[in-house]
Amino acid sequence: MRLGLDIGGTKTDAVAVDSDGTVVERVRLATGFGADAVIATALEGIRRIADITGVRPAEFESIGVGIPGQVDPHRGHVSHAVNLGFEELDVGGRLSEALAAEASDAGAHGFAGVASVRRVEVENDVTAAALGAYHLMTAQPGRTARSMAYLNLGTGLAAGLVIDGALWRGARGTAGEIGHIPVDPQGVLCACGQRGCLETVASGSAIARQWPTEDPIPVRALLAAAEAGDATAAAIRSLLVENVAAAVRVLVLTVDVEIVMIGGGLSNLGEWLLDAVRRVLASWAQESPFLASLGLPDRLQIVPAGFPAAAVGAALVGAPRQTVEIVGHG
Repeated sequence: MRLGLDIGGTKTDAVAVDSDGTVVERVRLATGFGADAVIATALEGIRRIADITGVRPAEFESIGVGIPGQVDPHRGHVSHAVNLGFEELDVGGRLSEALAAEASDAGAHGFAGVASVRRVEVENDVTAAALGAYHLMTAQPGRTARSMAYLNLGTGLAAGLVIDGALWRGARGTAGEIGHIPVDPQGVLCACGQRGCLETVASGSAIARQWPTEDPIPVRALLAAAEAGDATAAAIRSLLVENVAAAVRVLVLTVDVEIVMIGGGLSNLGEWLLDAVRRVLASWAQESPFLASLGLPDRLQIVPAGFPAAAVGAALVGAPRQTVEIVGHG
């Protein structure tokens, strides 16, 4: 049994997966704000899964965490997690020490079977989700693939890469940061300091900026307005779809992955988004024999609604190194 946590800005997903990677238990809880609150939330998620499964934290084969921010997976250190309310935090160390203390206390009170807790492994949430999505895809009967890109369409836009079954982070951990590829030199200023990045036109934050609304889900309001005939909304919708298609094209042309799997909050648009992006890719193929030869529409899939990809991936990230190879970076 393995345990995975996906710590998001508002919600934390905790799952237990069996030896086949199947989710057997799942709980969700509100994420606290600030370093101490985030650690407390993670510990609460671990305890709840332990209570439900009857497996003590020390007895899980692995415990892993997916979390936004810049992550050093070797040290378990997280930085620049602005949405979680901290700048620097040793997530892996803090959680490992807390669980070890609890295990020691349980042993002192005579509970049998208490062992030292395995170190908690930590990974960026998008990268963890890539591993979770890859596992979901290859677990399907008759499905095999050596490579996959997980295209996360959330508040921002980024991708996680799985090559030959292992995560690929690149030389300095920036592999998959395609959201910061400029597509419009005259576009708006991106948070990265460049102008007109892909993320500024194909993400949740891009929709919220271009289509101000009281609706808590801006893309829902945008699509409703577009369907009602609003020309501005229709133009923003087209820009979104075309640039998601551009992201798919970038991933295939740079890494030549077999599958591009769309996930993140905008993936809740489901088949509508999948069909719309495929239509754009097919239209490009009609104009370019080269693109036609790549079969881009056939490489595109979407994560099923409700699947906790990042939490499952976190559980797999925390698996023993000989089971899941994680490629290091500088």
